[in-house]
Amino acid sequence: MANRTTEENIDFLFDLIMLVETKEECAGLFDALCTKTELASLSQRAVVAHMLDQKKVYSDIVAETGASTATISRVNRTKDGYQPLFDKLNKN
Repeated sequence: MANRTTEENIDFLFDLIMLVETKEECAGLFDALCTKTELASLSQRAVVAHMLDQKKVYSDIVAETGASTATISRVNRTKDGYQPLFDKLNKN
């Protein structure tokens, strides 16, 4: 595994994530992959993206999540990656 390229490693990670079927499996995988701080950062970005999708303003997002305006701005620039999943979430 040490000789795998970064792209191959990322593809392998994505393949693992796509195998997740339950919230318990998801929690177990992310617990194994991430520190509590890393998981908190990832979850904060997801919540920020969702709030941006709901057309919330930066000041409300800062107040509710504690995210910096730099984080909010970065998430805003990349929010298209979340959109298909938010569309699915909104259907449920």
